Amino acid sequence: MARLIQQFERLPGIGPRTAQRLSLYLLRQPQEQLEAFAEALLTARRCVGQCEQCFHLATAPLCDICRDQRRRQNQICVVAESKDLLALERSGEFHGVYHVLGGVISPMDGVTPDVLTVQALIQRISRNPIEEVILALTPSVEGDTTSLYLAGLIQPFCPVTRIAYGLPMGSELEFADAVTLARALEGRQRMG
Repeated sequence: MARLIQQFERLPGIGPRTAQRLSLYLLRQPQEQLEAFAEALLTARRCVGQCEQCFHLATAPLCDICRDQRRRQNQICVVAESKDLLALERSGEFHGVYHVLGGVISPMDGVTPDVLTVQALIQRISRNPIEEVILALTPSVEGDTTSLYLAGLIQPFCPVTRIAYGLPMGSELEFADAVTLARALEGRQRMG
């Protein structure tokens, strides 16, 4: 039981209590269900790789998004991780293609541009008629640093935009921090 709990604790966002709850839950499940769970996990690890073009998760050389000819192939949205891509896809608002960097520049953590898929992005942009690159990176020091770095590399090839940051729906202005309020003001749009 202790080994199972330790394995769950290694997962991001799982603390000791959640790991214990998950372990206890799984131990109460029928043998067939546990075997199906284990097989699904092993199959996913064996079959899921990276798209050769955008570096998103894929079971073929190109992911479903890159293969979809209905999407705007000349508009690329750059994200740090596949989880960010999935969040944008849930919005249903973006109809272009993506590029997953594999993180953001963070010298303190040993993440430099050469560790990320920056070179592949620049090659992709230089070889194809791209009309716009949208930077959708987390609003943090590392995200801002990465955005500024990428903008400098991309601007000779095509226009670069960045998603607006602001207040979440339903939040109160009085509880927002100064940086969030400043970004909300910068990203304002004309009405009517």
